[in-house]
Amino acid sequence: MTSSSPLSQDQLKALVGRAALAYVVPGEILGVGTGSTVNCFIDALADLRDRIPGAVSSSEASTARLQALGIAVFDANAVGEIAVYVDGADEIDGEGHMVKGGGAALTREKIVAAQSRRFVCIADASKKVPVLGRFPVPVEVVPMAAQQLVRRFAAMGGTATLRLRKGEDQPLVTDNGQHILDVAGLQIADPVRFETEVSQWPGVVTVGVFAHQRAQVCLLGTPEGVRTLTF
Repeated sequence: MTSSSPLSQDQLKALVGRAALAYVVPGEILGVGTGSTVNCFIDALADLRDRIPGAVSSSEASTARLQALGIAVFDANAVGEIAVYVDGADEIDGEGHMVKGGGAALTREKIVAAQSRRFVCIADASKKVPVLGRFPVPVEVVPMAAQQLVRRFAAMGGTATLRLRKGEDQPLVTDNGQHILDVAGLQIADPVRFETEVSQWPGVVTVGVFAHQRAQVCLLGTPEGVRTLTF
């Protein structure tokens, strides 16, 4: 008898995307994040589109995907508190703190997360870490402050690099018209303190550490299936 092949990363993403449907509150507007794992969730959400009024989206890419499936997308200013926000993570630790922003939507993601009662993180098992910082921390910045902030991160022991558009020599511009620094070489033992400090630096729009807006639930795709972590 031969054992079945292990699930691929894409299959794990699809698994947790579908598992997140259980957290959708019928009759309530849903918060939807950004990224490849969230795309799997959006595709699965098509089965429930008649049970929700619509969604608030954290990026133009997710908005387009939702609308293509016939799901209404609302402006965040047009709705009140959101019941549940579903989004992925580049890293998540054992307390629900996350690093996010690999897809460059961290500012809008943090805004929607702050508007939501519950954050459900969906990720494959490779994103679970003991200490945040292995994945370079994205920081959305006002362009004129970029080099000043590179020096401040260097003093902290990090190496900050301006994110470029894929295949080009020009800075990536976010949906908000700003730039992103990716900061490598950090070990973030106290995510709340780190987020609080860096958020106060002049020129920082959003730091991609989600500690104040941490996850309450993480659906982790593992070779054994979906593992549910609660924080």
